[in-house]
This record gives sequence, C-alpha cells and structure tokens, in this order.
Amino acid sequence: MAATRVYGGVSADERVEARRRRLMDAGLELIGTEGWSGTSVRAVCREGGLTPRFFYESFADLDALAVAVFDDISVQATAAILEAVRDAAPEPAAQARAAIATFVDELTEDPRRARVVFAEALGNEALARRRLQAMRAMAQLIAEHGRAAYGAPREADTLVDITASLLAGGIAELLIAWLDGAIDATRDELIEDCAALFMVTAEGAAAIGRERASARRR
Repeated sequence: MAATRVYGGVSADERVEARRRRLMDAGLELIGTEGWSGTSVRAVCREGGLTPRFFYESFADLDALAVAVFDDISVQATAAILEAVRDAAPEPAAQARAAIATFVDELTEDPRRARVVFAEALGNEALARRRLQAMRAMAQLIAEHGRAAYGAPREADTLVDITASLLAGGIAELLIAWLDGAIDATRDELIEDCAALFMVTAEGAAAIGRERASARRR
C-alpha cells in the first residue's frame, strides 16, 4: 500500500522516476567531467543527493546507469536529427546538411555529452557495445533515407548498406578528431565540408547502383 501512496500530489511512480532522473543527471555530470576514474555508485549518490538504496531502486549497477545516460543522449540526438530533416527543404543536400549540423550541435554544445558518447564509451565494455549499436542504428537511418531519396533498386541493397555504414562511421570519427583539435576548422566549416562530402559519396553510390542495375538488365 505504501508503495502506491500519494504524497503532496506526487505518486510513488513519479517519485521513483524523479529519483532516477537525478541519478542520471549525476551520472552525466561525473562521467562527462571526471570520467570513469571519478565515477562510482557512492559518488553518483553524493552528486544526486540520494542514498545507495535509491540507486539500486533504478539501476542494477554502474554500467546500467552509464548505458541509460548514453541512451538518453542518443534518443534526444536522434529525435532532434529527424525533426531537423523533416523541417529542411526536400532536396537531399539540404536534408543532409540539416542532419549533420544537428548531430554536431547535439553532441558538442554540452561537452559532457560528447565525452560520454565518444571518449568514455571507448573505455567501458557496456558503453562500447551500446556505441556500436548506436552507430548501426545511425547507419540504418542513413540507408533508409538514401533509399527514399535516390530510389535505390533492390540490386543495390548491399551497396546502400555499405555506403551508410561508411558515412555513419566517418562522421563520428570526424567529430572525434575535431573535438580533439586534430582538425582545424570552425563549426560551420566542419558542417559544410562534411555535408558536401556526404553528398558526393551518396550520389556516387547512387550512380554505381544505377549502373549495376542497368548492366543486369542488358
């Protein structure tokens, strides 16, 4: 009965969710600033102002929290990218630029988010697996958009998937290099050059697909 009781107009489920949100905010702060060396269940609870009992109410362990933080960033970024593409002009180039600009901003405006997704994801097995899944999901989105934009024939399915994986991985690695200072470019230069190269690659793949389809019909 106590588990479902309402206090101050707030239900038990709402209180659990509010505590979970506080822990995730604390996880983002610690992983995104101190890294794994400065992140522990005790540190997260201290940052969130909660006791370990409430931590284990929402998360099995620290890895589960880290994955939840990663997923939260990924879901928000994906939603923002899809919205930007919907709002852009219908031309593939405009949509590509909108998607890339949003991707860059979503993962760099808050340096903690970039650190969780890129730097810390490489040093933790659970996050590394999640990062791989996120990259595959991103490649799938690019492939679906490419098929819709260029009307890729069935014979080009493998080529579309290869191109999408190449673009997804390339954009992510490019952003890591830019954040590390290995690429000397402004935000706008990065976005413009990346969008241009994205389109050259996509259109080149579309041309190869059409060529192959035509050759098979001969």
